[in-house]
Amino acid sequence: MVQQFRIKKGDRVAVISGRDKGKSGDVLKVLRKDNRLLVQGVNLVKRHQRQSFNKEGGIIQKEAPIHISNVAHIDPKSKKPTRVGIQILKDGNKVRIAKRSGEMIEG
Repeated sequence: MVQQFRIKKGDRVAVISGRDKGKSGDVLKVLRKDNRLLVQGVNLVKRHQRQSFNKEGGIIQKEAPIHISNVAHIDPKSKKPTRVGIQILKDGNKVRIAKRSGEMIEG
């Protein structure tokens, strides 16, 4: 089931459960169909890669997708994990806010 995501590409998130608990990074890609995210420097796996014309062969390290339920947005004010809410401004625009501090989230 595809749900409404409150985390977007470029947002800063913290891992709240799993092998990489406590790490944080920027969202590189949102995989909406699978409810997963690619987060920079989190959930690193090693892959054997065949040499090609463009790429060098060998064992490379890259990010694997992590489920959206295992991450939390980082509050812009306190720099701690927070939940995200939606607020409608007087002009009708929707903005994301951090529940911890009430600050508006850029992006």
